[in-house]
Amino acid sequence: MIELRSLADDEPALAFSPLLRGFQKTFAYIAEHGGIGLTPSKAFKRNFVHWAAAEFDWPGHTEADLFAVNKVLNEQDFMPLGDIHFLLTTLKMGRHYKGQFKLTKAGIELIGHPGRLFGIITPFYLFEIDHSAWSRLPDERLLGNWDIFLNVINVEAENGVTGEELRHVLFGEPEPSPFPRYDEVMGNLYIQVLRPLIWTGLLQETRPGKSFRSQESVFTKTPLWKVALKLETDSMVRQATRH
Repeated sequence: MIELRSLADDEPALAFSPLLRGFQKTFAYIAEHGGIGLTPSKAFKRNFVHWAAAEFDWPGHTEADLFAVNKVLNEQDFMPLGDIHFLLTTLKMGRHYKGQFKLTKAGIELIGHPGRLFGIITPFYLFEIDHSAWSRLPDERLLGNWDIFLNVINVEAENGVTGEELRHVLFGEPEPSPFPRYDEVMGNLYIQVLRPLIWTGLLQETRPGKSFRSQESVFTKTPLWKVALKLETDSMVRQATRH
């Protein structure tokens, strides 16, 4: 079982986590407005979704990105916000009450404690949620586990690694095809492993130009990776750095 190091509330590397930032912004909104309005189906109302899109500045889901394909935003249009809503309720930090979403005592106690909050939400988000539900074929799960993925990425991404290179190291080359086709393995690697690491702030993704192909993206470890994770391959990374 991989454990994250406990981080102080003033740890500068926490600023790299979009997930933590989304939680903190949501906490601040609730403190100012007394709660978040809910639709009859208990989703966040549009006024908060629009506010969150502007305030969260989520990589790949900025306000400009979202409104480029939507005239108005519902919660389901802003996928990271849906994940935050799910985490808040599942971890009992918030609850639905008379048409409003409000923080529980447990949630209120985490206000102003980003280090502790990160330590709660990150391992749950990475290791307990089934991210394969977002895949094109949800029943197809990657071979491997988080221990393998994190230790391999720890070495390969030290100086940046493309999605294609990671795919090759972990799963080999895709089967040859006479025509271009979607690489299911690469897609699952991105959705089930790389994107959760990006959203928690442990990895950063750099896309070349306007490419949306995860094979071509370059993935690098953020400072948060190095202060939050203790992995078996850390000694290999240090040796590679010295040489």
